[in-house]
Amino acid sequence: MSNFTPPTLDQIHSPADLRCLERRALPYLATELRQFILHSVARTGGHLSSNLGTVELALALHYVFDTPRDRLVWDVGHQTYAHKILTGRRAGMAHLRMKDGLSGFPKRSESEYDAFGTAHSSTSISAALGMATAFHRAGKRERAIAVIGDGALTGGMAFEAMNNAKNTGANLVVVLNDNDMSISPPVGALQHHLARILSGHLYNSMRRGSEKVLGVAPPILEFAKRWEEHMKGMMTPPATLFEEFGFNYIGPIDGHDLDILVSTLTNVRKLEGPQFLHVVTRKGKGYPPAEEDPIRYHGVTPFDPDQGIQPKVSSAPSYTDIFGQWLCDMAATDARLIGITPAMCEGSGLTHFAQQYPERYFDVGIAEQHALTFAAGLACEGMKPVIAIYSTFLQRAYDQLIHDIALQNLPVVLAIDRAGLVGADGATHAGQFDLTYLRPLPNLTIMAPSDENECRQMLSTAFALEGPSAVRYPRGRGPGTPVDPSLSTLTIGKAEVRQRGKSVVLLAFGSMLAPALEAGQRLQATVVNMRFVKPLDEALILEMALTHDLVVTVEENALMGGAGSAVGECLAHHQISVPLLHLGLPDHFIDQGEVCQLWQDCGLDAPGLERQIRARLQSLTHPNRALG
Repeated sequence: MSNFTPPTLDQIHSPADLRCLERRALPYLATELRQFILHSVARTGGHLSSNLGTVELALALHYVFDTPRDRLVWDVGHQTYAHKILTGRRAGMAHLRMKDGLSGFPKRSESEYDAFGTAHSSTSISAALGMATAFHRAGKRERAIAVIGDGALTGGMAFEAMNNAKNTGANLVVVLNDNDMSISPPVGALQHHLARILSGHLYNSMRRGSEKVLGVAPPILEFAKRWEEHMKGMMTPPATLFEEFGFNYIGPIDGHDLDILVSTLTNVRKLEGPQFLHVVTRKGKGYPPAEEDPIRYHGVTPFDPDQGIQPKVSSAPSYTDIFGQWLCDMAATDARLIGITPAMCEGSGLTHFAQQYPERYFDVGIAEQHALTFAAGLACEGMKPVIAIYSTFLQRAYDQLIHDIALQNLPVVLAIDRAGLVGADGATHAGQFDLTYLRPLPNLTIMAPSDENECRQMLSTAFALEGPSAVRYPRGRGPGTPVDPSLSTLTIGKAEVRQRGKSVVLLAFGSMLAPALEAGQRLQATVVNMRFVKPLDEALILEMALTHDLVVTVEENALMGGAGSAVGECLAHHQISVPLLHLGLPDHFIDQGEVCQLWQDCGLDAPGLERQIRARLQSLTHPNRALG
């Protein structure tokens, strides 16, 4: 009789502990690990369905490979909770995505097992290839493994890396986590058997030997290679594509079968050159509500696992909701409107538009560069494209914005969501640089709404322009301003004085109007809602500078090169000298936490604004004291 005792998760403090176990212990750990993730994320919020789907894959990778010596790079990173738990961070899951807690993504400063920070998609193969090439040049035997989702594989950068892999001579392993079955047919016994053969030592030894023997007769060698590709292509259709890139394709295999996973990965680890393992998993695996609706359970707020996510009680619309409704309303009035998103339909508020106008809706996949140039082409032929994109992801298409849109002065609307700080997603997703990188571009009109109604008006204003425009708005809800259902527009470059005061004027951009008004009341200061970052309301700025002792700019953007810099440049151009105080995001990456807490840390809440303004006034009254 066997005296086998199944291990428990609290016995696993590192992958080294995992590798000491018998293989038959792994399914027991998988069950416990999946339940731990479910109940942990239900308490904290986070990404759920994708992490339930990668439990067995994380176990098998750490069981087979010698991590952290072997480098494991996860793409896009929100599927790494099992990885974090297995690498000594189980206790930290209680503070996942909270201030000073665990990041929701791999982070090099957090653990030696996080080989590369991945929160933007499609970077894993490039990073792992760099690591594998470094190992190759140093004569080391370590492996670099990129785990990439089928969604991330839509990003062009992934294919650029695969195209380069064969030329490096490196031993790279790419694991495709196909959790949408968008590439593969159903996985069955035949595919599993074939995967064992293709990854096995005998097959690969014969393959290398045949190449040497037939190398003296190139036509025969070429025929043999084509026959092999043909047979692989018949049995596993994706194989041909990846083999053309120089990879040895293996799969598809069941990503929840630990026996086949461990066996295949063990074989793959011994192979030389670029290897491509196709693994099929199921999002939400083990939790029926998430299996049935993986999109709803992709990113969750705290909920009761026994009850599941309950329908939301009607509440004030978010800025994303405002955009989504505006898009549908404007589309009803203008057949030229085309909606585009780089794989962020739900997050960017395009769900209803996609349902109402499917022929005018384009999800281009995780391909921000293509999204912008695709829009430019549409605009060339008289269409009016609107691109719904997060601020942090727009960074990835900067050349296309400059060269293909701004330079040609094409009427493309950028609806930039998640501008400013984003809370739990942290520095990787914070939109703190868009005003800085947008402002230098000729022809571009830039707007920042202070409330929901202004957001709708600015979107209409942008759509009416004959050149490129950007409307940047924050994540979440605004101050609750009622929304005018009309499609009214604003006068370009016109700000508004919201409160008259004396001595100090606060020039507030976008989301900073609310705390500026509160601080302004305490300071008896003038407060201006600037609305436009480009063009500025220069006439009003000059008037304020000539009638106040201190000009304060407030923005939820990096101070360097942002809206405050634009005001300073305006005053310098007109040779007006007045004390200036620029308030905004500091010159460092801002980590995760509640947005209100992050504002407070940055001095951008009302008390923080008041405190900094009073300190500056004090320095103007007593300059020597300020210097001392």
